[in-house]
Amino acid sequence: MEFSCKLGPTEQTKTDCLVIGVFKNNRLSAAGKTLDDALGGQLKAAFRHQDFSGEVGSTQLLYELPGCSAKRILFLGLGDQKKFVPRQLGLACSAAFSQLERSGAKDCTVALPLLGEDDPIYRLVREATSAAEAATYRFDQCKSEKQPPKRPLKQIEFSLQTRAQQNAAKRAAEHGQAIGKGTRLAKDLANLPGNICTPTYLAQRARAIARGKRKLKTTVLDEKEIEKLGMGALLSVSRGSRQPARLIVLEYRGGKPTAKPIALVGKGLTFDAGGISIKPAASMDEMKYDMCGGASVLGTIAACVELALPINLIGIVPSSENLPDGDANKPGDIVTSMSGQTIEILNTDAEGRLILCDALTYAERFKPAAVIDIATLTGACIVALGDQASGLMANDDALAEGLLKAGGECGDRTWRLPLWPEYQSQLDSNFADMANIGGRGAGTITAACFLSRYTKAYKWAHLDIAGTAWVSGKNKGATGRPVPLLTEFLLRHCKATR
Repeated sequence: MEFSCKLGPTEQTKTDCLVIGVFKNNRLSAAGKTLDDALGGQLKAAFRHQDFSGEVGSTQLLYELPGCSAKRILFLGLGDQKKFVPRQLGLACSAAFSQLERSGAKDCTVALPLLGEDDPIYRLVREATSAAEAATYRFDQCKSEKQPPKRPLKQIEFSLQTRAQQNAAKRAAEHGQAIGKGTRLAKDLANLPGNICTPTYLAQRARAIARGKRKLKTTVLDEKEIEKLGMGALLSVSRGSRQPARLIVLEYRGGKPTAKPIALVGKGLTFDAGGISIKPAASMDEMKYDMCGGASVLGTIAACVELALPINLIGIVPSSENLPDGDANKPGDIVTSMSGQTIEILNTDAEGRLILCDALTYAERFKPAAVIDIATLTGACIVALGDQASGLMANDDALAEGLLKAGGECGDRTWRLPLWPEYQSQLDSNFADMANIGGRGAGTITAACFLSRYTKAYKWAHLDIAGTAWVSGKNKGATGRPVPLLTEFLLRHCKATR
């Protein structure tokens, strides 16, 4: 997808489709009113048929209106004008671009629905760009007969009135496109089946991201090197699989050499059958998505590299499978983590925290300014928050607040849960320093409590994306979240969204 910005009258714009925003009760946006005046009232005349409502995401196509250079005009419903926020444009554009992808229009021009001098041009264009990337995404890598649109939508142009608007829109389109590419990468990796996307494959893709990038370095540690580091928790999970574990480390040096990096640690369980504590057969195929945390780390770093952000980043992805085998973890086994702390494994299906804890200990060597781990960690988070928000827990209020604000801005939201000391006792073990589960109550929180025991050396936040990383059912597939959230957080850290 290509994005561009253009100044000039909309009626003179040559395009396959001109997208005009319309608010509830058929109130034209400012750009729509200007176009309607130039076309002698033809747009308002179309409303007389009452085929269009202006509700968010509603659409209506008009063809070859006299006096207009565009082949088509698409009315795009934006909802209530008094309550309009940039997020509504994103929701509406998702419907519009999906329709245009099927219509045969190869390009389109979006006349932004500007309401006044203080319009958030940057946010409006970011929303539209993100919607375009999502609406045109398809995963057909594993199909023998691919059926892409005959004339896919390839170019989107934003129509603007001033040079200042154009500059803000251009920056937003660049950011949105990079985030879109990172999100697509995360989706592609997560949608691949477990027999293709193994820990070794994930490592190969990480190396490919760094290829030809002077500021990005990828290191992959094999099981012998992992064992030398004393990562007994990570290796205990991989023992039940024929696929060897990998520890994937990406180092992006875009900031000052002395600046402390921000570290992203993503769970890379490429398939999770639960081990000896085996999962039910129904929907077990969805457990290929248990590496969405790791995929989001790769996608976020790819986006930051494309944007050449002036920041130092570390990406760490512990990757393994969790399968039942004669050598797999058994309930009651005790393993020693890289930190030296011992863990009694009461449930082998609580394996994500086992591979993460060693990676979090490994992150200390980079002396990070902050560490954010991302994991499809607990079903309890889905029960608590559904598929709208990722669970957030942290040992630092400023870091948590930064993630909350970033999520609110880009629509990839989080909700903070408590991490009070009283929860820690649920992890007590009679035989080891801790158990790997804390009982039925507060499962999302006790999982974070477990991880917190390995993050005392730095500022840390934990994102539980079990409910947001993929969609189940007929339209199942990866969402690419939280690549938008993480990239927004890093953009704001660099003050690049202003």
